[in-house]
Amino acid sequence: MPETTSAGVPLRQFGRSDAKISILGFGGHHLGEAADEKTAVRIIQEAVDGGITFFDNCWEYRRGKTELWMGAGLKGRRDKVFLMTKTCPHGRDAGLALQMLEESLRRLQTDHLDLWQVHGMAFDNDPALFIRPNGAAEALTKAKKDGKVRFVGFTGHQNPMVHLGMLNTGFPFDSVQMPLNAFDHSFTRSFERQVLPELNKRGIAALGMKPLNGHGEPIKSGALTAEEALRYAMSLPVTTTITGIDSLDVLHQNLQIAQNFKPMTAAEMDELRDRCKVYAADGRYELYKLSLKFDNPESRLAHGFPLDTKQSEVQDMLGSSENTGHPFPEKKF
Repeated sequence: MPETTSAGVPLRQFGRSDAKISILGFGGHHLGEAADEKTAVRIIQEAVDGGITFFDNCWEYRRGKTELWMGAGLKGRRDKVFLMTKTCPHGRDAGLALQMLEESLRRLQTDHLDLWQVHGMAFDNDPALFIRPNGAAEALTKAKKDGKVRFVGFTGHQNPMVHLGMLNTGFPFDSVQMPLNAFDHSFTRSFERQVLPELNKRGIAALGMKPLNGHGEPIKSGALTAEEALRYAMSLPVTTTITGIDSLDVLHQNLQIAQNFKPMTAAEMDELRDRCKVYAADGRYELYKLSLKFDNPESRLAHGFPLDTKQSEVQDMLGSSENTGHPFPEKKF
């Protein structure tokens, strides 16, 4: 029998380390869509009590709001969780990444992270910018050496080739985060087919995200159920499956699936892939691979690209009287 939390959520080993984390991870971005801070705090507290140990966040989510709310929710429970957030220099200097780390630690009310990842590797030149002298790679190395973080990694949701480019830099990553779901397998840009095997071969912790494709569009349309989607993602050879949670109803649904998790058989996974294949071909449920809608606005600014003013995070940025993070300097590359 697999090891579980006291609430019955299975645990898996984090890459090559001895650390173990819950197979269900709490996605930080959607926390910013909770009704208010009081609700967000309750969601976090019930998630911990329900057996979720892996908590995801990011310096730039909702102008810092999600880190602040998560920090409030984890107060008194920090030692029960494996806490991750992301830095967002987007190709700029190591010093900026380290300043973001200090801001994230203050917001999350902690003196260290279990995992610190570089956020949103999306563009062809991101690997070169990451590994260059005085780039983010140096920040990750220093933070780990100084004991501010236990493990380091990177994330991205657009192009598997960029992920492979990051791996080819030779940097000793502990983890990699990417979208993994029943539609990804049949799409041209498939992280399951192109990146996941490489991570497993190298002993790097594979962190799946977007099991419900961002906002649950295929579930709402009846292409598959939330249970099928989560079971498929958690049945892959991954360490955890991170999914957004913005309400107690969603939390309770996901906890029930995780607490009663039974891996899909190979035949069940193939059947679901075949059912989703017709939808997967044009990427309609994976617009985060194809559309500006899911691009991080500050990444685009740092690269000198135009913004999509209809995107929710761009609207957050334009409507904010002050940046709760760090004001972005001019582009330095």
